[in-house]
Amino acid sequence: MKGEQLRKLTAERPLAWAQLSHQKARLAVAITGVAFANILMFAQLGIRAVLFDGITLIHENLQGDLFLMSSYSRALGFQPFARIYLYQANAVSGVATVNPLYIMGGIDWINPEQLPASSEGLSPSGTPEPANQEDEIFPDRVKILAFNLAQPAFTLPEINQQLDKLKEPDTILFDRLSQDGLGPIPDLMTQKPQVTTVMGNRRTQIAGLYTLGSTLFTKGHVIMSDLNYAARNGPESLDSVSVGLVRLDAGADPLQVQAQLQKALPPSIQVFTRTELIQKEAAFYATDPSGVVLNFGAMMGFVVGVIVVYQVLYSDVLEHLPEYATLKAMGFSDNALLRVVLQEALILAVLGFVPGCVSSIGVYSLLSSLTKIPLSLRPDVMAQVFILTIVMCMGAGGIATRKLRQADPADVF
Repeated sequence: MKGEQLRKLTAERPLAWAQLSHQKARLAVAITGVAFANILMFAQLGIRAVLFDGITLIHENLQGDLFLMSSYSRALGFQPFARIYLYQANAVSGVATVNPLYIMGGIDWINPEQLPASSEGLSPSGTPEPANQEDEIFPDRVKILAFNLAQPAFTLPEINQQLDKLKEPDTILFDRLSQDGLGPIPDLMTQKPQVTTVMGNRRTQIAGLYTLGSTLFTKGHVIMSDLNYAARNGPESLDSVSVGLVRLDAGADPLQVQAQLQKALPPSIQVFTRTELIQKEAAFYATDPSGVVLNFGAMMGFVVGVIVVYQVLYSDVLEHLPEYATLKAMGFSDNALLRVVLQEALILAVLGFVPGCVSSIGVYSLLSSLTKIPLSLRPDVMAQVFILTIVMCMGAGGIATRKLRQADPADVF
């Protein structure tokens, strides 16, 4: 009976909306607060999504069924291991081949547009020599991926079709999705077959392009042969491998071979499936200070939203306490009135999410222009923020109703 009365009470105009819209200024403040909390969560979670999207690009495109890494390596390419273990792994039953991949990060890279127009401005090693102090060149950094050209390390056809170009000394393939600070390489490549730059204090020829992608930690990847890698770092550099790419015989059970490899190799070498390798990388960066800071920022946006919505709903409950007390005197239960306040919270969540979502598009655009990292409003991030917004508002609504549950009609009147 009481439920029917409440439905009749809200049939013409929902009670929750009537109370929210009674004071337009307060409603506007509440929507603005929710929208601001949304913008904070969108910005932090959006950047975090980009951070974790890019870190597994290499892993997803490696040529192999199993992968060897040093047990002391916290992530891909952090700690090399002795190449001799590849020969040991190659003797295990079910293994077809084991090929090395060499990874070296933090290599100085100079934008080709900053180089002198002629070779007269380059030293014999290829290092630019500024004409005066005002022309000082400040390099960026790239990550090198090197392998034996007879044993392709990547599944990307765009790389494997250009391996012959890497046979020439000091030639590389350049990732067209690298950040803009490395130079307009794709545009320059449309004007001539090769582009000259300086990488690691050596004159380097960009012989082709491929598509992989950059991250917050790596502005760009370049690919070269192991022979060019050795020419830069010394022949002994080939004795230390970043990743061993294991390809199995047809019909071999990956898990069984993985167990055999782990048994044959010392504890200092770990054997991963592709899924395990990706999970290891994600787990490492999840504890990275950048990821922790972004998670904390999203949490702060959530807390701000809870405080704003709580203040609005609590003030609304206090202002309409006599009306709520009248309804309780008429026999309405606390749960029935709680539903009214939670409806208000849900309305605020929806009304605040829409402008917050739209505003975040502009924030993403601004961040992209400042950082040169592509940010877009991803559906999964939108879903996360919408769910967090509902939880935020409903939680605040639940806290705000404590005064309502304690209200006694006899005390109010």
